[in-house]
Amino acid sequence: MEAWYMDDSADDQRKPHHRSPPEYVSLEKLAELGVLHWVLDADSFETDPELQRIRKERGYNYEDFIEVSPERLANYETKIKNFYEEHMHTDEEIRYCLDGSGYFDIRDPEDRWIRIWVKKGDMIVLPAGSYHRFTLDENNYLKAMRLFVGEPVWTPYNRPQDEHPVRKDYINNFLKTHLDKIDVSLSTQHAATA
Repeated sequence: MEAWYMDDSADDQRKPHHRSPPEYVSLEKLAELGVLHWVLDADSFETDPELQRIRKERGYNYEDFIEVSPERLANYETKIKNFYEEHMHTDEEIRYCLDGSGYFDIRDPEDRWIRIWVKKGDMIVLPAGSYHRFTLDENNYLKAMRLFVGEPVWTPYNRPQDEHPVRKDYINNFLKTHLDKIDVSLSTQHAATA
């Protein structure tokens, strides 16, 4: 898995959208945003003890599979457009890439997009309440296992949802410390120039 800050181009969403020069984001930075990641053996997902351990520890007891491509997904154009609309969920979004590749974009505390490139073997968890979106990359294909705690909830809440309790929890759990640092920095700068 790789991650980087996105440029502001309105070009094809399936392109990498690197800034110039590229500005990569570490796994540690993603973890600060609540993003979890594992690299697993996608060829043996049915018997992989590491996947079973993660599922047991995190309570992921429901699974299904999705193939995202123009040939494999009914109503592809509508669905890929919906996936790319900025939204949040009230539950984690857990995806295990079994084949192909694609991008999950997540907002950082300063509202900048971070693009996360997942490939075969990557399992990613986006926290409940995080603003994010998904698109394929230029390979135009991804097969993923979707995991859930309990019955799946598919409801996306398109931005803005800042008053939603789950969004508020996300801000308090993952963004508040960073936002407080920004406020202190701005206050210090203001005091120095006053």
